Amino acid sequence: MANTTRQEGVIVKVSGPLVIAAGMSHARMYDMVMVGDKGLIGEIIEMRCDCASIQVYEETAGVGPGEPVISTGSPLSVELGPGLMTSIYDGIQRPLNKIAEITGAFITRGIQVPSLDRERKWDFVPVAAVDEQVQPGMVLGTVRETVLVTHKVMVPPGLRGRVEWIHAGQATVTDVVARLVTDGGTVSLTMMQKWPVRKGRPYAEKRTPATPLTTGQRVIDMFFPVAKGGVACVPGPFGSGKTVVQHQLAKWADAEIVVYVGCGERGNEMTDVLMEFPELHDPKTGEPLMERTVLIANTSNMPVAAREASIYTGITIAEYYRDMGYSVALMADSTSRWAEALREISGRLEEMPGEEGYPAYLGSRVAEFYERAGSVVNLNGTTGSLTAIGAVSPPGGDLSEPVTQSTLHIVKVFWGLDARLAESRHFPAINWLLSYSLYAERLDEFFAANAGKDWPIYRRDAMRLLQKESELEEIVRLVGIDALSPADRLALETAKSIREDFLHQNAFHEVDTYTSLPKQYRLMRLILTFYKEAQAAMERGLLLDRLLELPVRVEIARAKYLPESEIDRFDAIEARIREQLK
Repeated sequence: MANTTRQEGVIVKVSGPLVIAAGMSHARMYDMVMVGDKGLIGEIIEMRCDCASIQVYEETAGVGPGEPVISTGSPLSVELGPGLMTSIYDGIQRPLNKIAEITGAFITRGIQVPSLDRERKWDFVPVAAVDEQVQPGMVLGTVRETVLVTHKVMVPPGLRGRVEWIHAGQATVTDVVARLVTDGGTVSLTMMQKWPVRKGRPYAEKRTPATPLTTGQRVIDMFFPVAKGGVACVPGPFGSGKTVVQHQLAKWADAEIVVYVGCGERGNEMTDVLMEFPELHDPKTGEPLMERTVLIANTSNMPVAAREASIYTGITIAEYYRDMGYSVALMADSTSRWAEALREISGRLEEMPGEEGYPAYLGSRVAEFYERAGSVVNLNGTTGSLTAIGAVSPPGGDLSEPVTQSTLHIVKVFWGLDARLAESRHFPAINWLLSYSLYAERLDEFFAANAGKDWPIYRRDAMRLLQKESELEEIVRLVGIDALSPADRLALETAKSIREDFLHQNAFHEVDTYTSLPKQYRLMRLILTFYKEAQAAMERGLLLDRLLELPVRVEIARAKYLPESEIDRFDAIEARIREQLK
């Protein structure tokens, strides 16, 4: 249990979000403190003798030397329990909807609002029985949190014993719902537990990810898939579509729970999320996507120190639902702004700077964050996964800068966005020659079994054509397209079809925004079938220009707009390809 001793110190220096307090000899690293007369929330990030360096998560204007600092004796923690789903929090888990009701559109400094509603009653259905021996992570009971999420109230880590009494029926998150007899005595449990944000939640075993997180985005699923429990990054310059990609993944990824962290994002982009998600519906159930989503909104005009905490708040909530056995997807947009917060605080601490002014420990902090993702066996024996996808915003699109490089050393999927593709209105603007996925071959067996047996072959053949197109374009720029052989020109036309009819996807089109795996397989098969049949036709003497004018090519281009319910029409298009190329 956390130590609740209150240690009082006094402010001796204020430097933006950094406050130095003396008389803190009994405080500890990462203790949460209340700073100044207004009780601003802060966290100790450095101890020197009896002086504590504190990063304050609120605006420090007006705070001066001589004001008190009170340590709570416990680390910065999040409240975990029913009520997280559909919530919108700031970087330190203050509920923005509740704060808006109290203070209006702007957060009043020093305001204290519980993260979970203390008044709302939930229908607790017991699962454990009286006299049953329970272990950490075992489910005591369930609560229907939303129509899409059943919340499992679990025994906290490190606690085991015999169930002496268990509640059934209505209860708030602070009401006692079970009593355990342990070696240390009787312990009363509520539906809410607290967990330090900087400490990963425990699990029994971490496994190698073996199932893809399908996204409905063709360039990702076909060429650069990410596994459930894997890690991916989306780097790209301003305007290349990082946020749109993140939004698409949050909307359509095959995850049961989505945690979206807007870390230093522009307010209008977070507004788009807040406005869109209640209007979007889960394709499997028809229910609003917000029913399985938690939003962490830390916009660029909020205190910079809170950015540093926001991704830890988000990933701790994600781990909690992973422990219930859910597949969770965490979107962090953008980790570059989180790293900028690290750089600012490090500079104010007068630490020795590393490359481009970032702290020397940037790489280890990035690794610590992404290593909390994974496909695991939980303490209760269930399996769960946490997939972390972080956007990176390198200045000027320079992928050699420290944040991008530190991220690339950790992640196994790299979706490199290209400003030139974005300028040509090709979205998602993922550069197929720059990007990679280290999960692709491992996941081939799954795709072959669930989408089509030739999926791995099609993926390799299509990528080979795209690479050949890049080589041929160099020749075309030098000597013109007439210098190419008919076979090479056919390869160029097929690669163009792959780019425009398969890779290009309209996020705002009702049908094209999401494509199932079977439809992706059939669409790629159409393109490659035409290529194969056209090659055979040219060997029989047919002219290339005549092949390119065939009506079936228009049908191939329009096939991606066919609804999922009309996927059988692909058979007829394929038959017409063979008929017209006889």
